[in-house]
Amino acid sequence: MTESDAHKRYEFKRRLEELRSKKGRGTELISLYIPHDKKISDVVAQLRDEHGQAANIKSKLTKTNVQSALESLMSRLRYIPKAPPSGVILFTGAVDVGSNKTDLQSFTVEPPEPLISYKYHCDSAFYLETLEDMLTDKMTYGLLVLDRREATVGLLKGKRIEAMDHMTSNVPGKQRKGGQSAHRFQQLRLIAIHDFYKRIGDNASKVFLTVDHKNLEAILIGGPSPTKEEFEDGEYFHHELQKKVLGLFDTSYTDESGLFELVDNASDALMNLDVIKEKNHMERFLKQLVADNGLAAYGEEEVRQNLQLGSVEVLLMSEELRSERIETKCTQCNDLSVETVTRRPGEESPKLDPCKKCGAVVKGTGSVDVVDELSTLADQMSTQIEFISTDFEEGAQLMNAFGGMAAVLRYKTGV
Repeated sequence: MTESDAHKRYEFKRRLEELRSKKGRGTELISLYIPHDKKISDVVAQLRDEHGQAANIKSKLTKTNVQSALESLMSRLRYIPKAPPSGVILFTGAVDVGSNKTDLQSFTVEPPEPLISYKYHCDSAFYLETLEDMLTDKMTYGLLVLDRREATVGLLKGKRIEAMDHMTSNVPGKQRKGGQSAHRFQQLRLIAIHDFYKRIGDNASKVFLTVDHKNLEAILIGGPSPTKEEFEDGEYFHHELQKKVLGLFDTSYTDESGLFELVDNASDALMNLDVIKEKNHMERFLKQLVADNGLAAYGEEEVRQNLQLGSVEVLLMSEELRSERIETKCTQCNDLSVETVTRRPGEESPKLDPCKKCGAVVKGTGSVDVVDELSTLADQMSTQIEFISTDFEEGAQLMNAFGGMAAVLRYKTGV
């Protein structure tokens, strides 16, 4: 994923959060998904029909709000003679803004992937499932860790590891009970191992075959030797899955934590995956931080100062970072200041701290999104920008422990 693609993904997630926060009263919010091949004239004809049917709504307020939303949509469609190549999505409706008031709001989204089907949807919230599916990474890896005692099956979906099944065996230990010959005991033990491997293969195959065949990139097998080799040689997977085995990797654990160990140990084989690239960036930052050589910075103030100096080689920002830098003016002493606040989805006016000089109320005079601001500054300084997901441990650590932003420096600055 390029820097541009990563930034577009961040913007897309932020837009979805904003739309998700919008709520209506009753079924007053309209979502309109128009694919490229849908005639706009047909869409307008349906909206006119819906407008006529809305006249039958008993609640006068609901009727007015729905008809106003439909009129707004028809008005906007006059300026769209044909849907763009990927289609277009229009959201319109009377959004509840509190204090028993509503506000007619409209949003236009060009989807990152082509729309397949037309959809008109009216509800108390905007219909976003189609867009949320586009945000989900489609590429999936099958994960299996096993020994002769237990096995865990999982999936690596995009950047998220999900445990799907866990099994324990009835394989007896190496010490035989009295009265059994060594040969008979060994035969019984081999049969139990084979039966356990077969159960693992059957259960893992069920999990992996539920994934769209086009999206199951490969299967990774982990565990101690010789267990994983025995399993792979025995071809216990469904025949369609056997050829998707990418490789065998040593792991110490065969429970859920073994799935995470497997992905880490297979990092060379998965080098092109975004999650591995992001892990590597975070590991490099953490190594520099522990080394205490001054080549790591974190938190907005440190990162901003180093960006301004041009000393940042790689800027790391969490995909979950939602901050605004607001210029403020005191209503009493006119003192000017700048404050960074967290902007929650749907929040119209974040709470500002009182004036530091006189304690009076301050008012915002202008604002900029922190991610947009720092991205622009990084571009000016030829700094590499990486957006980091919170779907893995180090990515969550960036957001929770380091304020959502960190940097690997080109040289020590003393900031």
